[in-house]
Amino acid sequence: MSHSLLLALRNLSCGYRGQAVVSELNLHLNAGDIGCLLGPSGCGKTTTLRAIAGFEAVQAGEISLAGQVISRPGFTLAPEKRRIGMVFQDYALFPHLTVAQNVAFGIRQHPQREQITAELLELVKLDQLGQRYPHELSGGQQQRVALARALAPEPQLLLLDEPFSNLDGELRRKLSQEVREILKLRGISAILVTHDQQEAFAVSDHVGVFNQGRLQQWDTPYNLYHEPLTPFVASFIGQGYFIRGQLLSPDTVQTELGVIHGDRAYVWPTGSAVDVLLRPDDITYQPDSPLQARIVAKTFLGATTLYRLQLASGSLLESILPSHVDLAPGQNMGIQIAADHLVVFPAH
Repeated sequence: MSHSLLLALRNLSCGYRGQAVVSELNLHLNAGDIGCLLGPSGCGKTTTLRAIAGFEAVQAGEISLAGQVISRPGFTLAPEKRRIGMVFQDYALFPHLTVAQNVAFGIRQHPQREQITAELLELVKLDQLGQRYPHELSGGQQQRVALARALAPEPQLLLLDEPFSNLDGELRRKLSQEVREILKLRGISAILVTHDQQEAFAVSDHVGVFNQGRLQQWDTPYNLYHEPLTPFVASFIGQGYFIRGQLLSPDTVQTELGVIHGDRAYVWPTGSAVDVLLRPDDITYQPDSPLQARIVAKTFLGATTLYRLQLASGSLLESILPSHVDLAPGQNMGIQIAADHLVVFPAH
């Protein structure tokens, strides 16, 4: 598997009527990788996707695909000349065409179109339904037809814009895992736009977290969770609370929960006020611990239970525990900090 660079966005700015929606964006995707643009609505994800597709002109910087510049100020290669496939959230299937005709739509002139169509229908597990019409299919099946149709012309890059947002939770999860498997099986490179981080993590190798038109971090899901570069990424990805602390040395912080020692050195002066990120999995149950927190509320999640805790100072925390630990709201519980990934930001 060659890790050659497929897509590069360099110092990209784009937007509408002279207003930049996205600024100074740098992002690279290797061939065969699946990337994701994640963030709250209105943060610039879809604008970026539209610029990659060629629907949106760029104001500064450039976009290149497989070594060819496809967008720069004053030049936008037409969408149909880019080897890019698109899957939209509303599927955009042709209602009067059968499933097989929908899939073959982009390769009507291709001598092997029937063979390619059959292969793709099998890939998306719809080989029995080629003669049906879109309205006879469920939402999840329609989305798989849209995926097969986008893959038929063998695009170099597939773009998926909130592709699962019209489906309910359980189906979304199932389909997002299936789509990942299908893309990986074919070695297809893709970029997904979503505001749902579970979906981002289920599908992608790399995730870019956007906030207000700026890319905050482009990283693996693991690193975004354990090593967020900004307070926004820290609070947007996963759950967690910040508690105030004071830097005692580059890798230890004094907090109301005692001294927390981590695996990373920080360069701010000793004594600096800092905010320490504590995730639900950083706080473990220790019945005989001198550290006590009051249980404010709990949510049973099956294998685990999420406890909302309040410290004597009023600070809130969350802890995720195996569900056979069963404690009642209003009780105090002994806790211990197991935060070897010490994530700290200057206090603000």
